[in-house]
Amino acid sequence: MKLSEIFPFLTWFRLTTKESVKADFIAGLTGAVIVLPQGVAFALIAGLPPEYGLYTAMVTPIIAALFGSSFHLVSGPTTAISIVVFSAVSHHATPGTPEFISLALTLTLLAGVYQLAFGLARLGALVNFVSHTVVIGFTAGAAILIATSQMKHIFGISIPKGESFLHTWVGLFNGIGQANYYLVVIAAVTIATALLVKKFNTKLPNLLAGMIVGSIFALLFKEYTDGIALVGEIPAHLPPFSTPEFSFETIRMLAPEAFAVALLGLIEAVSISRAVATKSSQRINANQEFIGQGMSNIVGSFFSSYAGSGSFTRSGINYDAGAQTPLSAIFAAVMLMIIVLLIAPLTAYLPIAAMGGIILLVAYKLIDFHHITQILTLSKSESSILLTTFFATLFLELEFAIYMGVLLSLVLFLAKTSTPQIPVLSIDASPDGKKRKFASVLKKPLKQCPQLKIIRVDMSIYFGSINYIHKNISQISEREGIHHILVDASGINFIDLAGAETLVAENKSLAKRKGGLYFVDMKPSVYEFAAKSCFIKKIGSDHFFDTKTTAIRSIYNRLDKSICENCTSRIFNECQ
Repeated sequence: MKLSEIFPFLTWFRLTTKESVKADFIAGLTGAVIVLPQGVAFALIAGLPPEYGLYTAMVTPIIAALFGSSFHLVSGPTTAISIVVFSAVSHHATPGTPEFISLALTLTLLAGVYQLAFGLARLGALVNFVSHTVVIGFTAGAAILIATSQMKHIFGISIPKGESFLHTWVGLFNGIGQANYYLVVIAAVTIATALLVKKFNTKLPNLLAGMIVGSIFALLFKEYTDGIALVGEIPAHLPPFSTPEFSFETIRMLAPEAFAVALLGLIEAVSISRAVATKSSQRINANQEFIGQGMSNIVGSFFSSYAGSGSFTRSGINYDAGAQTPLSAIFAAVMLMIIVLLIAPLTAYLPIAAMGGIILLVAYKLIDFHHITQILTLSKSESSILLTTFFATLFLELEFAIYMGVLLSLVLFLAKTSTPQIPVLSIDASPDGKKRKFASVLKKPLKQCPQLKIIRVDMSIYFGSINYIHKNISQISEREGIHHILVDASGINFIDLAGAETLVAENKSLAKRKGGLYFVDMKPSVYEFAAKSCFIKKIGSDHFFDTKTTAIRSIYNRLDKSICENCTSRIFNECQ
């Protein structure tokens, strides 16, 4: 194993130049300013003190940048992960308490161990089998849950922590008469300021501007109401060392939830990496990304950081700001440390209502209206995944909603692959008869041989598709009375043992009727497996051909010549 495979940062570190370092520094400074309000907001969503969101934004990006594969992915606290952490840990401890913090760090460690194990086991390709619609549906549902959780802070209505989606809205409706409209104004002004700043100057940190204006209004309203709760002063120090709980009981209790956090984090990170890579023309190594995310969460759990993943917003801005290497994410983390040391005491004046307004904006951005409309319009199967995940997120446990969405996407994927396209082929000859090729009879009305059926299987033959393939072959043999079947195997990517056994059985069935099952143009990798599994030996090597010409010539000699004498099709050269 190469040293660069163990320490991938050695590869990109050689690419750094004076110009790239300068570009990364500017991109990092931009990222640090952006993540400051987000870190506080995400920690509150996760049920943790605000400084833990900033700790996560300091530690996680550095480790993920050193051990990941993407040049532009910026890891750290994210909205979706934060709400799953809150949902998972709030069952076992009261949010904000030392016990809650300890369990959140343990959850982070376990999630990191899962992710690292997946990466070391080279399971990066598993992400390809999870529909991105699951993430879209989950994040849309999570956005509504996040917005719902902030309504009590914006209206000043007392609602117990941990209430369900429906119970929260019932409580808001019943308590609307006791709402504090000074808080509503603070939240509204915060949102309006952030939106206006973004509209007129996209380079300015609009969320930070909204928080500042909201804090000013809170100071003005202080004389008129005593109901303005403040976030409180964030400790002005770097991430302190922490120790997750290692008791067997705690690990057993959090292991299922940690798996959901790990799975969602990996899907987010790889999806975002690939989305940015399409712009930068970089190749993403999913296995290495798994390792990077796992390492960042494992190390982070010992430095007061809760579970993180790739951030779409910060990664996109990082690329747009001109980042050249992962050094930009490291610069962003270091800059954030400096900023926190300088301005942490100012958070004592930040009203929770203003923070609620910021979180509402973050939640709104989570909803991908464009893709949701596209999915609902174009695909029924994807729509079912979207709606199932969305409503499961709202009304069921969040980790269960993730599992349900992933499971449904896998079921639909298997359903699609279990019914492969099996077009019927025939000989399509040019007018002069010199060029001859196989073509689908559905695309062109071609004559067919009454004794030999030519088909092409356009997908792999495995346990999920064998029933459908068996049904097609049986129909040809029983309904059409054709017992010689030639399979164009050029579209078959693999055959598993169950598929091989089924094909052997089909050949035996056809042989009893003086026919057979034949294969042509089989891919080398598939042929190699067929040889190792004795599939070729059981059917007979004389049933496998390298070219269509030799296949037709050999099979023609096995046909009933009495039928050939009266045949009007005569599509093969041998028929002449």
